[in-house]
Amino acid sequence: MDMQASISLRHSGTNFRRVLEGILKAFFFLSALVCVFTTFGIFFSIIFEALRFFQQVPPTEFFFGLEWSPQTAIRTDQVGQSGSFGLIPVLAGTLLITLIAITIAAPTGLLIAIYLSEYATPRTRNLTKPLIEMLAGIPTVVYGFFAALTLAPVVRDAGRYFGLDVASESALAAGLVMGVMIIPFVSSLCDDVIHAVPQSLREGSYGLGATQSETITRTLLPAALPGIASSLLLALSRAIGETMIVVMAAGLAANLTLNPFDAVTTVTVQIVSLLVGDHEFDSTKTLSAFALALTLFVITLILNVVALRIVQTYRQKYE
Repeated sequence: MDMQASISLRHSGTNFRRVLEGILKAFFFLSALVCVFTTFGIFFSIIFEALRFFQQVPPTEFFFGLEWSPQTAIRTDQVGQSGSFGLIPVLAGTLLITLIAITIAAPTGLLIAIYLSEYATPRTRNLTKPLIEMLAGIPTVVYGFFAALTLAPVVRDAGRYFGLDVASESALAAGLVMGVMIIPFVSSLCDDVIHAVPQSLREGSYGLGATQSETITRTLLPAALPGIASSLLLALSRAIGETMIVVMAAGLAANLTLNPFDAVTTVTVQIVSLLVGDHEFDSTKTLSAFALALTLFVITLILNVVALRIVQTYRQKYE
């Protein structure tokens, strides 16, 4: 009887674990579906409003126009269709600031990752890495205040010292601060990628007589290059979506320029400015924000897909 009771209890316990695992599996599956449906919901809501905009403004004018000057519709009896809705100046400002930011963040973050992964002692690593990652937790409005009140005047005064005409709000000031903001993303991701390189590659390099610096430059970095590239693409996506730093340090002027000393604007800044205030929702001005949002969505989607593809290739090679 005791043996039968024991077998019955084990059988009941097994059934309970199976039921519990089934419930957890269904819960995780539903959670994944919520994320997927949320993404599709955002996409379709954006594209629906963007199509309404393209019914009023030709896509060729939007994607190839060289002037961005949307008019404001304050009341329903006003028509906000006399402005210019050219994407190129806004997109150029976005790419310019992002390029400056990644130029600062990429080498700095990669060098930090190499130091933490290969040179730092465990105690130094455990102390330094959390301090660096704290930069990612600082609110972007704080970075914006720093850029507007501290760095922008320094950049302007330095430019005047060298005889350069630097605007009070410049792409350079915004790009520098944004680069500092995304350094933790680059360093943390690159550190994980370098750690993922098999130890056998290091041992093989040392066995052939290579020094530590030669092992890093000739073995680890080439092996980790796909993962590093994907990390930089993800950091690019983060920089492209930044708003507060650009609003406070680069301004709102949609200037078609590649001069980092000029004031520029970005896609995210224009989306915010178009949707804030007492505007008629059905006006061309307001609907243009959804066209900008669709453009930004597609750009970030492409960057993430490319990064994911690189990561998959990397994993297939080393796992």
